[in-house]
Amino acid sequence: MANLLDKAKETMISRRKFLGLTASAAAGTALLTLPGCGLTKVDANGASELANKEGKWIPAACWHNCGGRCLNKAFVVDGVVVRQKTDDTHEDSPDYPQQRGCLRGRAQRQQVFGADRLKYPMKRKHWQPGGGDKSLRGKDEWERISWEEALKYISDELKRVKKDYGNRSILHIGGWNSQITEMSRTLGLFGGYTEYWNTNSFGSWAMTPKTVGFWQLGVWDQTVNDRFDMRNCDTIIMLSMNPAWSAMGSSSWHYWQAKKAGAKFIGIDPFYNYTYSTLGAEWVPIRPSTDTTLLLAVAYVLITQDHPILNPLIDWEFLNKCTIGFDAEHMPKGEDSKDNFKDYVLGTYDGVPKTPEWASEICGVDKVQIEQLALEFGKNKKVAFLCGMASARTRNADNLPQMIMTIGAMTGHMGKSGHMTGSTMHATSGNGGPALVNAGSNGLPGIDNPVDDTINANQVWDAVLTGKYNFTGKGSFVSADQYKAGKMRDIDIHVIYHSGGATLQTSDGMTKGIEAHRKVDLVVSHSQFLTTNSKYADIVLPVTTEWEKVGGFSGGTLVHSGNREMIIMYSQITEPLYEAKSDQWIALEIAKKLGIDEKKVYPFNEKQQFFNALASITVVNEDGKTYGPLVTITQEDINQLGVQGKPQTGKITYKEFKEKGVYQVKRYQGDNYGYIALKDFVQDPEKNRLSSESGKLEIYSKKLADTINNMGFSKIKPIPSYIKVTGGYEDTFKDWKGKVKGDYPYQVINPHYLRRSHTVFDNVKWLQEAWVNPVYLNTKDARDNGIAEGDTVLITSAYGKILRKANVTERVRPGVIALPHGAWVDMDEKTGIDTGGADNILSGQVPTGQGVSGFNTGIVKIEKYTQTKLTPDVVKPARIIF
Repeated sequence: MANLLDKAKETMISRRKFLGLTASAAAGTALLTLPGCGLTKVDANGASELANKEGKWIPAACWHNCGGRCLNKAFVVDGVVVRQKTDDTHEDSPDYPQQRGCLRGRAQRQQVFGADRLKYPMKRKHWQPGGGDKSLRGKDEWERISWEEALKYISDELKRVKKDYGNRSILHIGGWNSQITEMSRTLGLFGGYTEYWNTNSFGSWAMTPKTVGFWQLGVWDQTVNDRFDMRNCDTIIMLSMNPAWSAMGSSSWHYWQAKKAGAKFIGIDPFYNYTYSTLGAEWVPIRPSTDTTLLLAVAYVLITQDHPILNPLIDWEFLNKCTIGFDAEHMPKGEDSKDNFKDYVLGTYDGVPKTPEWASEICGVDKVQIEQLALEFGKNKKVAFLCGMASARTRNADNLPQMIMTIGAMTGHMGKSGHMTGSTMHATSGNGGPALVNAGSNGLPGIDNPVDDTINANQVWDAVLTGKYNFTGKGSFVSADQYKAGKMRDIDIHVIYHSGGATLQTSDGMTKGIEAHRKVDLVVSHSQFLTTNSKYADIVLPVTTEWEKVGGFSGGTLVHSGNREMIIMYSQITEPLYEAKSDQWIALEIAKKLGIDEKKVYPFNEKQQFFNALASITVVNEDGKTYGPLVTITQEDINQLGVQGKPQTGKITYKEFKEKGVYQVKRYQGDNYGYIALKDFVQDPEKNRLSSESGKLEIYSKKLADTINNMGFSKIKPIPSYIKVTGGYEDTFKDWKGKVKGDYPYQVINPHYLRRSHTVFDNVKWLQEAWVNPVYLNTKDARDNGIAEGDTVLITSAYGKILRKANVTERVRPGVIALPHGAWVDMDEKTGIDTGGADNILSGQVPTGQGVSGFNTGIVKIEKYTQTKLTPDVVKPARIIF
């Protein structure tokens, strides 16, 4: 570390050319260098001279969960990162697009080398073994401690708690799945831990699709054709999608190609976002959490206006061949024929026809527009019905994926060119199909967790506080077979261990989460900054970023890792800063102090893991069916890496792959890599059975209903049906007739935001300056509450209060406010008001259905706030400790 800092100092022109740390320095006016030398920024002249020195472009990780997984490169001069760039490895074109980064990735060095990086292990001043003064979590001072002290404190407390209360008393939280983090290996060998699980990303897409058969290639987002076939669509109907903000990389570019080819776009959403705007989409301004209601009315119009000759809307051949449960004639054996979907929509037995007039009262879309929307689905048009997952991250949305599937099945928009239906999000947005490059494996054996306790995100804080939770099984969260009937269990949590993620910030019910953190004996957090997890912890361990590790990969898989056509390899950019250590190092050192054989935790080191992953990457052959090794590896490469392995022959040498940082399969019209989702099934349903019990698309799914109903959170029917949403639109009224507004008359949604990836990057001043994080509200609602553009507003729910500046717009439908997701909480302990704008301060823990997180189901009131002026985020001091 000292040598690297010396190089940084020697490279500088003169001390006068350095600027001190200024939170509001304009982007582009200064060069960020290594911290720790007391010099953090260089003026434009110094930056120019440094940039002209001989250096090297190194592929750098851009690893955050934004959806792009784009190519990022850092120009390094004598160990100092001078600037960044993105993909320029080949000419850009619609068919063969560059993997270009966004403003977040281009600000990566501001994060890695930020002055607010955690530098040393820290202990809360008033924490002592057993808890100390627990009420001071989040308010206490910090003390620097040594690594030896930190590891001993943690290991001693883990031993004590295990002895006194058992392994169930250790709640390990490592992101969306604590089973795949480094500490899960150590804690598993220690005797186990209580797990945390959620559907934060997927909502009701977590379990519903596989159960009803709406599932391809082993995942929920592969019922959509590839990007080339999207250009064959006449109409593309988007439900709760905004890839321009939430799925960067090439996603919006693919939709643009469809627009250029002549496709019409329709956006169903409470927020006319930047995706709809840039595509010129017609807007269907729906209320949050009412999508199933709207689509039931669409189904009503299709059924009542269908005529085989004059107005063919429904694909009856598809329904008869590929589905069960649509009408009485196609119900599963043993089930009451009256419970079919068609008769439910027509109101044959319940006396409530699901007409556009009926739906309009709930979803807020004009009945004429509902009818027009239904006609757009007609079977003779080439339609793509696409949705993101925001609409499924709502309470009581368990039938929504099934409802979307049903509309696609009714109109036959599956299994054919130009026809597709399903979820498409994140890195796969607009480009379905199997990975053309498959990521490799690090070769580590799995380690089981002997404890079977798993607590849903919507009850985890209550479980800590009350000592009870509803156990619904330990599973993968995609298969109904993994769930059990809900059963109340006692639980006594004494340790909360955050080894990754930002769970306190990103899960529902943050106010109660803070209270839970102030109850237990010990809270540990691995972190790069004083995030919310760390702010309310007792011991904070500084961890390295991907720029400080031996290297790694992104892309090459279907879920959360990159588009199907490429894989990225990044290299180490800098030595570990300050006293930061890798998560693996921490897991090993704690294991040693717990008396666990380190070879059982990690049989081989990080370099060997890197090599194993490198050597096992596979790429599709030109036939589009078979796969072979991607990377050519020589014995010389193996020797230089200092690992064990065998030479192999692939399509790109290790040296070239390392220099370029990306391998991308070159695509062209008519290649062998195209994908039509569900094609084989539609052509022969008997030979190509789906994942449901019947092997068909189950418009009626007894297994789905039984599984969810047995979990004990809330009830559903086997068919898509209307369910009053807990905390939804109807709860904005005091009276059951919907005439008198209640205490919380507005619905709130939480769109992803370009300033950050979930919560990551929210501390970067460049991005705070570029994206100010307001709350968006409709002009009418602003006028009704005496609010003008730029006013400070107080937003209040039953669970908490926040302050934000108002952005008054016609882009949000009346009755809805849009609060960007992921802002770091900044609680004023005196007033109990969060001045950071954290969305989950406003949410509560209300588990429904399959334990879906209700991020876009919330009701609030909004008012002008004059008691204090809200300080802009960019002006606030960074959270610098030591």
